[in-house]
Amino acid sequence: MTRQSSFKRLVRARMTKTGESYTTARSMLLAAEEQPDTTTTPPPLATSDERIRERTGLGWEEWFDKLDAHGADELSHREIARWVAEQLGIQPLVWEAQAVTTSYEWSRGMREVGARVGGGFTITASKTIAVSREELYDAVDDEARRRAWLPDGQLRERTATRPKSARYDWDDGATRIHVTFDAKGAAKATVVVEHSRLDDKAHADKMKQYWRERLTVLKSQLEGVDHDA
Repeated sequence: MTRQSSFKRLVRARMTKTGESYTTARSMLLAAEEQPDTTTTPPPLATSDERIRERTGLGWEEWFDKLDAHGADELSHREIARWVAEQLGIQPLVWEAQAVTTSYEWSRGMREVGARVGGGFTITASKTIAVSREELYDAVDDEARRRAWLPDGQLRERTATRPKSARYDWDDGATRIHVTFDAKGAAKATVVVEHSRLDDKAHADKMKQYWRERLTVLKSQLEGVDHDA
């Protein structure tokens, strides 16, 4: 029996919820923001079609069709990630393998949005800012500069690789922060904050909104103009 594409089911789920045409629903999903708001149109995708194609060579439709054909809906997270990693020639824990695996599991109802393998919730928030990656990195990693846009939370650095990424303990150390920086040219870069080990979905939703607000303040300060949240 031919398997129906998971991505097509994803499109139809959005059509049912929003009343959009197939073409519109498909376009909206393919243009999904980084870690979109999970309270609007479930299930989401880990990133946009453009970015996953840039990072892996395939878009969401192709990945979902390949995973369906492989029978991934009957496999564990680890087995799916290992198979995806083999296709890409990378390690299973690398972002690309995890993004494809997690998005597939969300689309098939195999895992609750935000839930991590082994327990706990993780959220991400991102913002593209018109400064160099190095300047953006310093605005996050330098403690004195960070206080200007993050006055009410404490980050304690664990590891850092300037200007690519940094890992921190958050406040009492019960949760963790991983920040990555992607250059979008000489004078534009994207910061992605991943906050993990959150207790439950309510805590995850609260922190997702929090980081969106803080990154909007960071953008306003670095670009010197006001931005809507």
